[in-house]
Amino acid sequence: MNTLDDLLAGEELLSLPAVAEMLGVPVTKVHDLVNARKLVLYRKDGRKAVPALLFADGEMSKFITGAITVLFDGGFSEEEILSYLFTEDDSLPGRPIDALHGHGAREVIRRAQAMAF
Repeated sequence: MNTLDDLLAGEELLSLPAVAEMLGVPVTKVHDLVNARKLVLYRKDGRKAVPALLFADGEMSKFITGAITVLFDGGFSEEEILSYLFTEDDSLPGRPIDALHGHGAREVIRRAQAMAF
């Protein structure tokens, strides 16, 4: 089984200031999004980053934030949420994070609800 570090090894990771700049908000607003459980952080070696795929065209995606919220509400940790989103799932096919950017978004949300409860 892949670790979260393995799953995110080839992914673009954004610093919190980079996320703030992309969204056109102060960095404190990014912290607010994390605290509101609309965004999850990847933590490694004392650094915090956000996978770029958690955004769609440089904006927050309602499907991605919805999946994150449902999983948090179901008791998943940030690491478990990122692992779920970035792990291949042959039944989708692909990874949930990729499906959330396309026609599989509602199915990923449905599965997240089922997993969480």
